[in-house]
Amino acid sequence: MEDPAAPGAGSSPSNGNGVANGGGKGKPGAPKGREAFRSQRRESEGSVDCPTLDFEYGDADGHAAELSELYSYTENPEFTTNRRCFEEDFKTQVQGKEWLELEEDAQKAYVMGLLDRLEVVSRERRLKVSRAVLYLAQGTFGECDSEVDVLHWSRYNCFLLYQMGTFSAFLELLHMEIDNSQACSSALRKPAISIADSTELRVLLSVMYLMVENIRLDRETDSCGWRTARETFRTELSFSTHNEEPFALLLFSMVTKFCSGLAPHFPIKKVLLLLWKVVMFTLGGFEHLQALKVQKRAELGLPPLAEDSIQVVKSMRAASPPSYTLDLGESQLAPPPSKLRGRRGSRRQLLTKQDSLDIYNERDLFKTEEPATEEEEESAGDGERTLDGELDLLEQDPLVPPPPSQAPLSAERVTFPKGLPWAPKVRQKDIEHFLEMSRNKFIGFTLGQDTDTLVGLPRPIHESVKTLKQHKYVSIADVQIKNEEELEKCPMSLGEEVVPETPCEILYQGMLYSLPQYMIALLKILLAAAPTSKAKTDSINILADVLPEEMPITVLQSMKLGIDVNRHKEIIVKSISALLLLLLKHFKLNHIYQFEYVSQHLVFANCIPLILKFFNQNILSYITAKNSISVLDYPCCIIQDLPELTTESLEAGDNNQFCWRNLFSCINLLRLLNKLTKWKHSRTMMLVVFKSAPILKRALKVKQAMLQLYVLKLLKIQTKYLGRQWRKSNMKTMSAIYQKVRHRMNDDWAYGNDIDARPWDFQAEECTLRANIEAFNSRRYDRPQDSEFSPVDNCLQSVLGQRLDLPEDFHYSYELWLEREVFSQPICWEELLQNH
Repeated sequence: MEDPAAPGAGSSPSNGNGVANGGGKGKPGAPKGREAFRSQRRESEGSVDCPTLDFEYGDADGHAAELSELYSYTENPEFTTNRRCFEEDFKTQVQGKEWLELEEDAQKAYVMGLLDRLEVVSRERRLKVSRAVLYLAQGTFGECDSEVDVLHWSRYNCFLLYQMGTFSAFLELLHMEIDNSQACSSALRKPAISIADSTELRVLLSVMYLMVENIRLDRETDSCGWRTARETFRTELSFSTHNEEPFALLLFSMVTKFCSGLAPHFPIKKVLLLLWKVVMFTLGGFEHLQALKVQKRAELGLPPLAEDSIQVVKSMRAASPPSYTLDLGESQLAPPPSKLRGRRGSRRQLLTKQDSLDIYNERDLFKTEEPATEEEEESAGDGERTLDGELDLLEQDPLVPPPPSQAPLSAERVTFPKGLPWAPKVRQKDIEHFLEMSRNKFIGFTLGQDTDTLVGLPRPIHESVKTLKQHKYVSIADVQIKNEEELEKCPMSLGEEVVPETPCEILYQGMLYSLPQYMIALLKILLAAAPTSKAKTDSINILADVLPEEMPITVLQSMKLGIDVNRHKEIIVKSISALLLLLLKHFKLNHIYQFEYVSQHLVFANCIPLILKFFNQNILSYITAKNSISVLDYPCCIIQDLPELTTESLEAGDNNQFCWRNLFSCINLLRLLNKLTKWKHSRTMMLVVFKSAPILKRALKVKQAMLQLYVLKLLKIQTKYLGRQWRKSNMKTMSAIYQKVRHRMNDDWAYGNDIDARPWDFQAEECTLRANIEAFNSRRYDRPQDSEFSPVDNCLQSVLGQRLDLPEDFHYSYELWLEREVFSQPICWEELLQNH
């Protein structure tokens, strides 16, 4: 396979546009035009030929990869510094032995001594001791022979450090550094901030990240003591201790402080990585979420899930990218009307070709898809060129039709799984709509939300309703919304809602009042890290913790820094996309209106166009990017002697088929976009207005089933708004949607006749949702203690039995008051009952 980033991938006008740069269009049969066409064809085949990617989606990458992404290549010299600080301190405390030779009690004693030496006034001495602790957390690599040993001792030392109270000590130091106004003002005065401005913070955050990541990892060989320590650590991070906020909120405040410009020296990549891992550790990853969902459905009395979505997606097969030969053949099926006039034989030829293509399309849905349909979009009046500057292949004239024998019908393409992957689902609303239309048609009146009375309806309607009810799906969100409506209606009779104090609930309560600022800050950083963003003077500087003190002076140094900067941005995108997705999924499970609150603030902060802007690039090139230098990655760089780096070795990159973190980021962002737009017509229209269809379709070139599934979902929800001509021109995409995306029984997505496709008051939809969210937040979190709905004691015995402190002169006037206010006042009980 050719490198997608190489010339021909459409990455630059001189390479990607091929014939376009050569001037006007050639005439049919012209040798020059034919040669240029063949050249364009070769380049295109190199750019779209993507093998099926062997990618398994999960909570995170491999353990070593996640640890290596903590460090930038600019930080590599500090490994030696950390080792020197440890060895200098260790020699003064322990004579004639190495760390790995000590008994566990002696190791614990030494760690206690380190923590004691942290409590000094001098910043320099504190930093040296912190570096010694960091060396321990990094695996005491000076005494190890292999990468496996380093990772083993890193994990062992992290558990040891936690058990001795290191995390709490470093948390206090982190508070001090965050509040260090001198460091902030010093950074603000500098014209250019470098890695030296965040030294203390980077050391502290690195130790904390290594402890979280190593302890979070659950292995079968772990001892009981380690398992207990893991649960204790999770509880410590999840709940407020000593009247302090949960640890994740401290990191969120660091993000907002960084984005506000008050602390430009914060190492934001480390902050975001730590925040993501803390949220994953405390709330749980994707598999834990699935288990929680099953448990919650059982608690609410809902039927179990029809399938495990994670397993269904894993078993899916990726669809093939477009085949040039068949695209070309398809383009001949519908020439302009002007070219069809006066050609008697064209219809028979077209029908023949249509038959052969129909046979082929039964076997593979994507082979005739991508370039031809983007051209058809333009001819259909969309007026939009492909957004990354590539000229579509079929824009060229001449077109050389292939011989009929070239239509590939190989047996390997017939092997896709039979049947549809998902069980169909029907909402209660869908059944009500179906019965409303049926009653209007056959009877002439409706019965509101009654879905049981079928009197007067013909037998086929009875069968249809029966089928719809068999596949009816009630979500946890439906139950939560219904409960919320009842609590709003009857606050006194239903009493106070009992809200379990889960880690998710505590995190939401802590985030509630600053949540808009948190979301805006995360999206600002995501925008700055997106590869499609242009450098602007007013954008935030996310490179403070990767730029060296002295800028590179040689070509080799510049190339290394360029790779480091690109890698730095990719890791930031990865951490933010995973963090936002985890938050949305957990809040949706905890309560639907918590999810909607976060979603609405993401939408208000322009998250939808931001994600589309991210995908408005050559996604295949992004996923196969080589922005890594494997010999400089931890732990390889501290075990082996570094070979001499050359420009050739840097350009070659690693041997991996694709970049795991970039594919992970793309899937997360697509899932995020799906969550924001699902069942929201106003937001679906944003996808249409921002012309997302060609942007999303280009992502289908990546042969990875999960990514393709979420792209097709996003295309499905907007097909009804794109018009008949678009659907007609993109039948292969429509077929792929039918094959891979879940069916919603009577969802008329493929024709656009659905009631939801009619003009919609989008502003009212968002305002109604916002009112419901505010009512929920106000009822649950803003209620003061002396509210009118606070509990009242209505028991006569307990009220009269309460001892009250009466004033001293009460007994003098009591009889007079009783005569005037009680005995002398006539009470008409009938009127009292009638009035109320």
